[in-house]
This record gives sequence, structure tokens and C-alpha cells, in this order.
Amino acid sequence: MVERGIARTEEIRFTEVWMTTWETPYIMRLALSAGIGGLLFGYNTGVIAGAILYIREEFDVVDDKRWLQEMIVSMTVAGAIVGAAVGGWYNDRFGRKTSILIADVLFVVGAVVMALAHEPWVIIVGRLLVGFGVGMASMTSPLYISEMSPARIRGALVSTNGLLITGGQFLSYLINLAFIRTPGTWRWMLGVSAVPAIIQFCLMLTLPESPRWLYRNDKKAESRDILERIYPAEQVESEIAALKESVMAEKADEDVIGHTFYAKLKGALSNPVVRHGLAAGITVQVAQQLVGINAVMYYSPTILQFAGYASNKTAMALSLITSGLNALGSIVSMMLVDRYGRRRLMIISMFGIISCLVILAAVFSEASKQAPKIDTRDSISFATNGTCHAFAPYTASKASPSNWNCMNCLRSHCGFCSNKAQEYAPGACVVLSANMKSLCHSKGRTYFKDGCPSKLGYLAIIFLGLYIIAYAPGMGTVPWIVNSEIYPLRYRGLAGGIAAVANWSSNLVVSETFLTLTHEVGSSGTFLLFAVSSATGLIFIWMLVPETKGLQFEEVEKLLEDGLRPSLFRRISRAKEVDTS
Repeated sequence: MVERGIARTEEIRFTEVWMTTWETPYIMRLALSAGIGGLLFGYNTGVIAGAILYIREEFDVVDDKRWLQEMIVSMTVAGAIVGAAVGGWYNDRFGRKTSILIADVLFVVGAVVMALAHEPWVIIVGRLLVGFGVGMASMTSPLYISEMSPARIRGALVSTNGLLITGGQFLSYLINLAFIRTPGTWRWMLGVSAVPAIIQFCLMLTLPESPRWLYRNDKKAESRDILERIYPAEQVESEIAALKESVMAEKADEDVIGHTFYAKLKGALSNPVVRHGLAAGITVQVAQQLVGINAVMYYSPTILQFAGYASNKTAMALSLITSGLNALGSIVSMMLVDRYGRRRLMIISMFGIISCLVILAAVFSEASKQAPKIDTRDSISFATNGTCHAFAPYTASKASPSNWNCMNCLRSHCGFCSNKAQEYAPGACVVLSANMKSLCHSKGRTYFKDGCPSKLGYLAIIFLGLYIIAYAPGMGTVPWIVNSEIYPLRYRGLAGGIAAVANWSSNLVVSETFLTLTHEVGSSGTFLLFAVSSATGLIFIWMLVPETKGLQFEEVEKLLEDGLRPSLFRRISRAKEVDTS
């Protein structure tokens, strides 16, 4: 059947992906080789979650300044904004393959700089260089895979990039655990990312450029050779015909608009297909970040310390659950995205995310209320000059010491030394310092400075896991798939770069403010804020994002010509037309 000139495609089963790649293994080789960019993306954004714990231990200035921790974590994101912006132009000018090679060089240089850092500012420089590579890889890898893939299995193959992103994050947590007892801990954690970058660089040297980019740049024979290795013989001519039509339309636009970057940007924004595509593409990219996923991935061990798991090792080990589920969810996405569609998966995913965030907010709120009380006698006698200054009766202006609990202590920039006999019993509110931490441990007690002992900590783990399960198959991978296929060929690099910049800018806002938010409004308020922004994102996805499952690129362009109107709006419009007639 055909509706509005667009052929409806039947459901595409996951087994067809394996059959196609089994018959044409070259396709999977292309996807996996380019997908290493996703692995590097995931590794370099995930590894800092554990590394920051040990950077804080080595550099007192980092441990003392929350903004410096946020800067070290988020500087990769800041670099990614620049990398994505430049990458859009570079993709169109020099090709997808060259962009991936440049990203690999940036990954290697950044890893070496971080591993050899002697001051926090050097770590920041290394994180910035890695961020440039992450930004280029975040848009180039899925674009390259998309343009190398048959339309029927394109979504599943682009999902391999998402799988490798989440796999990279899971690998980073494993690497973190592997090096916790090794001299240099965080240096190894950050430096080892050079290895996959070198591997990808070597692999990409043996692979071709995107056939679509080659055809656009008058290398039609090379483009045909590659398409013949990807498509069955009977489909090659139709694919070339579609390419020819798209390129002719592009050149016609350029004759009118011009060839400079600004002329192309102006032409893109004046083109209704690109505008509608950008509305959808930017919507899903921003929504992906405002659900708070990278606050969870970048600060997962820290969040678990908020939930009452004080040990670095324990928090990092438990964080493997969230990163492992994220990787598993990417596999589920590969199985479902070409069968049930992009739009449906994202909407279902959003409902699950919002539910989990609301419950997490309730869990952290209740945990705060149930935090252990402060034992006044224990706090005063614990050590000479060791009592928290804000807890001393003569300085406590807003609450008497008898009403204080562990959370009041931590909010006053002090530490909580738990009761030796029972962790949840009243304990001592003491000075926040490394010496006090050591003294607390020497007495067989646990020192808390980020979160309080809680009987509800297991609920935080459960619902963080459910949050990831809801996120990964939908909002985790689908936004990148949508952005790899929703723009006209002539504007694909530029528009993809704009959407990627929107993604990384939103990511920067989340990662740069998360610790500050948790300090100002608490963990509960922060997760509730994420729930509200997720609900807003759901509304915009429903209104602006079309279904592109199984469509040729040229069919997607036709779908976007008139823009998307949700089914409810279409019914209202039709009802008005009937009334007026």
C-alpha cells in the first residue's frame, strides 16, 4: 500500500539482519569497524565515573572543589560540542572515512596527555582533546554505517554503533575495577583508551569511503563498486538511480544558494524538508540528554554513594549493573527497531523513564528522612577538635543538635562516622578531612561524606536498573538512528552536526550541573527535575518525530515535505474540513 507517496514497509524481523550479513559479511565488517568509534565514545564518557574518585584522592584541590570535579567530567562533553560542529562540515567536505581517522588521532593524543598529567589542568586538556574526537565520532560513525547499509536493515546496523557505545561504557567500568589496586589507578583507566583508537585507525585504512559521498563528489565508478558489494545485483541500479536523483536535486539547490558554509546553512534552514528534519532530529537528541542519562552514567558510583554505599570499590562494582543493562538494552534495540519502528520505541521508552525517575525521587526523599541520627556525645568525644563546627550547639542556629541526622551533617560540609555496632544507629558528625576518615576507619567504622547509611539503598539500585532498561532500547540508540537517516543527502553532514551539537550542549548542561543540583535541591529534587524534563521531551517527540522505519532516504525526504502532524491533530483537521464542507 502507498500513502502520501510513501511505500509502507512490512515488519522486518531480526533474523533477516543476520541472514543479510551472513550472505554479505562485508556489511558487518564495515559496521563493526566504524562502530569502534562508538566504543571509544562510550569508553571515554564512561571511564571518568570511576577515575574521578581516584583523581579526587590524588589531588586535594579536586576533592575540595565541586566545580573542578564537574569540569573534569564535563570537559569531554564541551570538546564534543566543538567536535560535532566541525565534524558536520568536515564530513561533507572531506568524507566520512577521513573524519573517523582524524577522530582516532584525537583519541590517542588525548589519552596520552591524560595518562601523563601531573596537574588537574592537564587532565582537563586531555579530556578536551578526547572530547573533540568523541564529537566527531558521535555523528560520523552512525552516518557512515547508515550510508553503507541496505535500507531494510539500516536501523539494526546503526544500532551496532549504539551497542558499542554502551559496550564501551561497560568496558570502562570493568577497566576501572581492574586498575583500582594498580599504582597509577586513574592514569591507566584514562590512558588505555588509546588502544581501540589505534585498532580502528588501522582498520579504517583498509575500508572505502561512503558510496553516497563518493557519488556526490563525482566518483561514480568507485561508488558503484562499493554498492555492488553491499546490495544484491538486482538492487544496484535502483539504488544508483535514487542517488542520482538526490545528487541532481542537491546541485540544483547549490546553483541557487551557493557553495559556502554560510550559504549552505542558510539554504538548509530555508528548505522545509531540512527544517522539519532538524525539528525532529534536535528534539530526540535533546530529549535523550534531558532524561538525565549521562548524569547516571558519568556519576553512577557517586549516585550509589549518595544511596549509602561509601566504598569506592563497592560503588564501582554496583555501577556495573547499570552499564551492563545499558549494553543489553542496545541489543534489544537492534532486535526491535526495524520491526516496531523508531517513534514507537522512543515513546514507550519515555513512559518507562518518567516512571522510574519519579520513583527514584521518592526513594531518595524517604532515605533522607530515615538517615541515622547524630549522637552528640560521640561527636564531641570522637577526637580532639574533631567535631563538625556546624554541629556544635553554640553554632547550630536553625536546628538543635538533637534534631540533626546524617544528612544535616553532610549538608554542613562535614563527615559522618557511623556507629560501630550498627551502621543505621546514631553516629558522630565530624570534620571533613582525610585524617578524620582514616581515624574513623581505624576504629572499625565507616566514614560517609557523599551519602548516608540507608536501608533503602537497594531500591535505588533496582530502580536505576529499571531506568536503564527503559532507556536503552528506545532513547538510548534510536535518536542516533533517526539522525542518520532523516536529512537529505546534500545536508546530511551539516544537519547531523547541528543535531549532534544540540545533543552535546544538553549533555554539557546536565553533566556540568549535576553535583551542584544534588547539593542545592538534593538527589530527590534532581531526579524529579529530570522527570519533568522527560515529560516535556515526550510531548515534543509525539508532536514532531515521524516514523522512518524501512524507508529509503529519498522516501524520508518526501515524508518530511509537509511536516509531521500527530494522528490526533490529523483527525481534528479532517473533522473541521467535514464541518466546513
